[in-house]
Formats: sequence, structure tokens, C-alpha cells
Amino acid sequence: MKFAIKKTIILESLTNVCRAISPRNIIPILNGIKFELDAKGLSLTASDSDLTIKTFIPKEKIDSIEKEGTIIIQSKYILDIIKKMPSDVITFEVIDGLKIIIYTETSQYNLNCLNSNDYPQIDLTRKESFITLNSGELKKMIRQTIFAISTQESRPLLTGINIKINGNILECVATDSYRLAKKTIVLDKPYEEAVDIVIPGKNINELDKIITSDNIDVEIHLFANKIMFKYSNLLFQSNLLNGSYPNTSNFIPTEFVHIITANLSSYFASIDRAALLTQNKEKNIVKMEATGEELCISSYASEIGKVEDHISVQRNVQDNIAISFSAKYMMDALRTFDDEEIIIFMNTDSKPIVLKSAKDESLIQLILPIKTY
Repeated sequence: MKFAIKKTIILESLTNVCRAISPRNIIPILNGIKFELDAKGLSLTASDSDLTIKTFIPKEKIDSIEKEGTIIIQSKYILDIIKKMPSDVITFEVIDGLKIIIYTETSQYNLNCLNSNDYPQIDLTRKESFITLNSGELKKMIRQTIFAISTQESRPLLTGINIKINGNILECVATDSYRLAKKTIVLDKPYEEAVDIVIPGKNINELDKIITSDNIDVEIHLFANKIMFKYSNLLFQSNLLNGSYPNTSNFIPTEFVHIITANLSSYFASIDRAALLTQNKEKNIVKMEATGEELCISSYASEIGKVEDHISVQRNVQDNIAISFSAKYMMDALRTFDDEEIIIFMNTDSKPIVLKSAKDESLIQLILPIKTY
């Protein structure tokens, strides 16, 4: 195998596929990146058994192809080597079967490689029927939900994002049992099968980093135990988490006593100011009191002092209500909204707080209150 390619092109592909390499890999061959060069172009594949990423660089983007072939290059140093190469064009040349020279006019690296025959066969077949989502819409869905997944491995299903599809309605839900984020998308056309799957959060987070364009169609291929995303010349395949995700449809109340409309920026800034005194505490609790047409956000730390912050709001009832919650959780939820107005729905100080945009019904954020007595 011998070819020459521009540094920026190979670096982008390597950066993407390296996201599938796990530092906890116990299978030596999976610490390598598979390079496959033929007359059509160069494919790079990396996998940790749970996540597989494959990119393709067409021949038009390769400066020269002198000899085709396949080799496994160990991933530990390859990315740093390419980043630090001084030239715009880099040549890769396999010698003695399991050695590769990576060189420019002034620099040269000789690396030991792995036998491509030892690399596992990974099925990256796509389905005839698939879902198409705009890349910008997919990124937005991930951003608006992923922060709410659990980091506790004791409840593995909650470390993933739940995707449900019924007809042309796609629902994406994430929860750690203290908060919940739900995004609904109307698909261009109905999907033939009912879908209820859980994608590992760490994998979907890597997909979010890979998608850089906001206006490319992404194909989503669904299987019994895996999901594949096709984005431009990249295939991203993730295993699914086993088990049934909790039924979250009953978590979100449908009727509310208190409905408060606030300016998103003012509300966020008020909580941010009030949380200053509690930012070093584990639960970062602030208290919100609604009286008249005003919200008072306060916090108290016995060793530091007390803060109160007031903002004007619109309310449907004049009854007073006081409720405490995690400032961090509330601010995480507020960051997912893009409109200027936010609507806060409440019932009692022990029932969930629900947040919606005044203009966009597709996103719901829910936060459980914290009892302070």
C-alpha cells in the first residue's frame, strides 16, 4: 500500500474514527485503525465492539495512489503524528508487510503495524428503509436531551437516550430520575415499524461531536440490537442498551395550578446570581417564591450569607407558591431553549416543575423539586 494525501483531509477522517477507540480495550487488534485502499479511495475503520466508525475518502481527494492494500495502524500515536507533520502532503507506504513509513520531505516515522487478517468482520450493512433527519435537527435534539442522562452505572438504561417512533412521530427522552428532557420531532414520512430503543449516551455524544454541518441529511438505520447513522461519507454504528426503558409518559403532569411566563435571559441570570453562594454545595439548592407579578429567587449558606434576586413575570393566578430546586439542573434545562420567553408550570412544592417554550411545543424539560425541611 502506498498513497499520498493532504494532511487536513487525512486528519479529519482520523480524528473522527479515533472516537471509536476505547482506552479500556482488552482486544489488542481493536486498538488499531484499519486502512483499506483501493481504486475507489481510502476507508478508515475503528471499533471497540460497542461503537464502530468508518469513514471513506474518495480517490478525488487523494493526491496519488501507487499501490492498493490493507493494514492496521496502531492508534496510540497516529493522530499525534499526523497533527505534527510539517508538510501539507503526507505519504504512507507499507514495507515488509507489517511496517509502514509515514513521511514528508523533512520528517519520517517508521511504525510497526498489525495483521489485517486478525481484524474482526464488522457488519456495516444498511437497510433499504431508513429514517432521514436533517443534521442540524439531529444535533439540536441531542443538545436538548443528552445533559439529562444518568452518570450512574448502577442503572445502565438511564445512561442512554430513549428513542421512540410511532408513525411519523419521533420522541427522544433522557432522564436520571431527578430531571427529564423530552424532544418530539415530526418526521417527513411515517416509519413502518414501531421503535423503542436506548442508545448509549457516551456514543451519541461522540456522534454530536462528529456532525459539524447543520444542513446535511443523516440516514438512520434501525436494527434489533444496533443503530447506524450515515452522515456524508461516514458510517457511525452503535450497539443498543438491553432492557425496557422506564415509561416516562406518566411522569409529566398535564394539568397545572401555577403557570408563569418569564423572560428566559432574566430568569436564567437571576438563578445564576442566586446560585453563587451555593455553587460549592452538592445540591446547589435555590428557592423560588412567586408573589403577585414577581419571582424572588434566593439562596442561603450559613457560613457565607444570603442572596435574594427579583424579576417581573406574568402569572395566571395570584396564589403564592414557594419551591426549591437544584440551580444547576434548572440552568442546564434553560440552556436548551432558544426562544425569548419561557413558561414555568407548577402545582405544589412537592410536584415536578415543567418548562416549555412559549413558541415551541416540541421540547419539555422537567425538574423534581427538593424539600428543604
